[in-house]
Amino acid sequence: MGIRNRRARKHAHTHIVGFGLAGVIGFVALLVIALVFSVTSLVNSWLTDLPDYTSADAYLVAEPTEVYDSSNNLIAEYYLQNRKSITIDQVSTYVLKGTVDTEDVRFYQHNGVDPQGIIRAMVAQLGGNSEGASTITQQLVRNTILSDEQFDKTLKRKVREAYIAIQMEKTYSKDQILMMYLNTIYYGHSAYGIEAASVTYFNKDAKDLTLSEAATLIGLPNSPSLYDPTVNPDACKQRRNVVLDRMLSAGDITQEEHDAAQAEDIELDTGSSVMSSKGTYPYFTDYVKQLLLEDFDQKTVFQGGLKVYTTLDPTDQQAAEDACNKQLESIGDDSLEAALVAVDPSTGYIKAMVGGRDYDADQYNLASQARRQPGSGFKAFTLAAAISAGMSPQTYINCNSPIQVTSSWKVQNHYNTSYGTITLARATELSSNTGYAQVANAIGADSIVSTAKAMGIKVDLPNYASITLGTIGVPPLQMAEGYATLAAGGVHRDAIAIDKILDRNGNSVYQHTDAPTQAISAEAAYAETQVLEGVVKNGTATVVNSNAKINQPIAGKTGTTEYAGDLWFNGYTPQIAVSVWVGHRESGEKTVYVHGSTGSPATTSCPIFASYVNATLSNVSRQEFQTAASPDYKSSSSWTFSKSSGSSSSSGKSYSSSDSSNYDAGASE
Repeated sequence: MGIRNRRARKHAHTHIVGFGLAGVIGFVALLVIALVFSVTSLVNSWLTDLPDYTSADAYLVAEPTEVYDSSNNLIAEYYLQNRKSITIDQVSTYVLKGTVDTEDVRFYQHNGVDPQGIIRAMVAQLGGNSEGASTITQQLVRNTILSDEQFDKTLKRKVREAYIAIQMEKTYSKDQILMMYLNTIYYGHSAYGIEAASVTYFNKDAKDLTLSEAATLIGLPNSPSLYDPTVNPDACKQRRNVVLDRMLSAGDITQEEHDAAQAEDIELDTGSSVMSSKGTYPYFTDYVKQLLLEDFDQKTVFQGGLKVYTTLDPTDQQAAEDACNKQLESIGDDSLEAALVAVDPSTGYIKAMVGGRDYDADQYNLASQARRQPGSGFKAFTLAAAISAGMSPQTYINCNSPIQVTSSWKVQNHYNTSYGTITLARATELSSNTGYAQVANAIGADSIVSTAKAMGIKVDLPNYASITLGTIGVPPLQMAEGYATLAAGGVHRDAIAIDKILDRNGNSVYQHTDAPTQAISAEAAYAETQVLEGVVKNGTATVVNSNAKINQPIAGKTGTTEYAGDLWFNGYTPQIAVSVWVGHRESGEKTVYVHGSTGSPATTSCPIFASYVNATLSNVSRQEFQTAASPDYKSSSSWTFSKSSGSSSSSGKSYSSSDSSNYDAGASE
């Protein structure tokens, strides 16, 4: 081979080598660029469907709805998680410093993600130890905005978490983030947030925690079950001491404080100031809960942090409970129940509600849910309809017994007692079934139904005249609302349990506004009130008149169903309308016995009403019922009754009666 050829060959090899190195470097560079673009594209795809991390609402934790009585006392909380958020001035500095020292010692230096923490965690893992690399901010993101992904161990979730943490730190201060975290973290025993944990374990607010107590709580989130002080006190103490060691290393406590705290035993004092969902007045607060669920979704009610201000008066409520309990205890029948609802006629506000004897035994609310036959208590709506139609209470009716009202409807009074031909007013005092059946037949069922509806009865009412005898079940709440219409001069207001609602930020969500309607005329209401005052003075409710020690006029009507299974008194003064029911929870056909005798309103519901008004109105200045002119009555001869002449002259006998001689059930047909 010639020298020229050798040089040419050597030159060719030199070019090949040069090209090869450049090609490899170029290929690697292209590969890196492609990989970077590929990773960037992948990461971008991971970040395309992030929740709205710019909204403050995204970091809000579930908070209970708080329910207050009319005196602003907290009476219940509705929650899925036992949680109460607080501000930084409401928590011990030991908690603030110790949490940072234990969970994220460089919290105030990093920007949401801590590279040093990641390296430290990797070194710890290589050494066979375990140390978390997530910052407090990352943990907060995981527990709130990415809570649906918190158990996802993929790189995608970690990237999303880190990205949001960095963005979050651009929006919120470190102290804000720390408090968000402390209000979010789980401490065991259904306690979310440092305040709930403080009360759960030590029965005190978080601001009052000692160093040892604070360190105990700080150690729990790492493993709430493993370090549960009620189950594993030794493990909990060891973990507490680790927290104290870290606080000492960070320079946030002195050696003396450290040693003294470690020498302490963990003394628990489980508390209840973070209230259970049962509440102080569970029948009423359950009723409020149902009202809220009609207007808000479950998430808002149980996690939205609403503040609900109710109409319940704590003094009136205690009086109602005492009145019911006192009478039931005097009867001595543990199976007997009482329900009571008190409504302010001028506002419609529910001032008291007793839904049963023992909420723990049965949560069914007899005051708002139970539809028990009101017996002759329903006659008040027939009387309102009759007066509104022009029938005078002085109209005479044959109230003998039995009477064939129609070809298919035969009615009798209690004990089949005949009262003779008496006025409608007196028939009301004696609660004559035969008299009222004829009135109902004369004015028509339609007018009774429409009047009862206008006055506040919301249950479905059939269009037949026998409803006048109280054959259709009505909750005490609706009976109280209906009688409140009479007390208010014929003005109807819905029975109101909620006055206002604020959201978790204090903004108004709802404010009750008065919306009265004129259900019956003021003239008709006053005329009926005068008749129902006669029931208390001279009729079936004289026990109320003798037991009530208040300087107020009282009107009302008793009610007794067949078998004496439902015993009622629905009464009112100018200030309050009250419906009281006594009976057996399981059935209205089970006879009530009082000291061996068949029960009556006189021995059950009437004394409860008297006790209640004695407690709530004893020091209230006298007020009169709203007066009005007499209605325009039709001629008595214009009314046709089954067995009555309808004349203005009386004939036959009149009887005085106590409630025990009054039959207030649906009559035989």
